[in-house]
Parts: sequence; C-alpha cells; structure tokens
Amino acid sequence: MTTQHTSDAELATQPAAYWTGVAYEALISFTRARQAELGFTQPGFWLLRNLSKNDLSPDGHGMTIPELRQAMSSYLRPEDDLKAEAEVLLERGWLTDDAEGRLWITESGEQARADLKQHAPAIRARIHQGIDDADYVTTLKVLQRMIRNTGDTPA
Repeated sequence: MTTQHTSDAELATQPAAYWTGVAYEALISFTRARQAELGFTQPGFWLLRNLSKNDLSPDGHGMTIPELRQAMSSYLRPEDDLKAEAEVLLERGWLTDDAEGRLWITESGEQARADLKQHAPAIRARIHQGIDDADYVTTLKVLQRMIRNTGDTPA
C-alpha cells in the first residue's frame, strides 16, 4: 500500500493493522539505527533502565536474565538476545553479576544510562518532525479507541 496520490476517501478504507505494523517496524528500525550510531543498543539500554533504581526498577535489586526477559516481555523483539546484550554491558563495566546469576547496575552503568537517556529527545524530535502535537494526540486517541473497540484495553 502507498500513500502517494491516495485520496482521503481511499485512505479511510485502508486497514489500520497494516499501517500500524508498517509504522511500528519503521519506528523501531529508525530508533535502533540512531542508537547504534551512538554506540549502544535498545535492548542494552533497556537492561540498564530495568536495573536502575533511578529508572524502571522499583528497588534497584539485581535480576536474572529470565526475570529481565519477563519484565520486558511487552516490548522485547524476538531477535533481542538479553544474554548477549548483558555480556557486552558486563565487559564495559556497566553491569556486574553475582553467584546467583543476578545482574546489577554499576555506578558507571548508572552514569551510562543517564548519558544514553539524553539522546531520546533528539530521536523523538526527528520522528515527530512536521507533526503537530495535537495531531499526534488525536492519532493516539484514535488508536486507543480502536483497541477498546476490539475488546482489549490500551496499555
């Protein structure tokens, strides 16, 4: 499907599932490419975030790979290899592990997490370029309504 020379009436008949799938793949691909250019991966950043008491971890306690996989289950992609990602972060000194296989964020890992997080606004700005906030909000509300219309609950 294409939007070139497509009228509003024609667009209104196109399946939302197709376009949300295309958008998802394009946005993930773009985000991951920008992060790779900056020297990190999205799954690696998520590991740091989920282990940081200053971010997603409620208590800063260490977690095993299976626990982390469960915590990230709603946004991990099939190709994401948390074990391999953790090994890279262990080598960088951003994580440490204990005898029980729990991973812990280090002080340098916490600093790296904070530094990496600073790139998010620029990535978001590029994705949102030329899109009015009101249009963006309307789009999200429409998608949430579609989700409710299917009997599901928006996150």
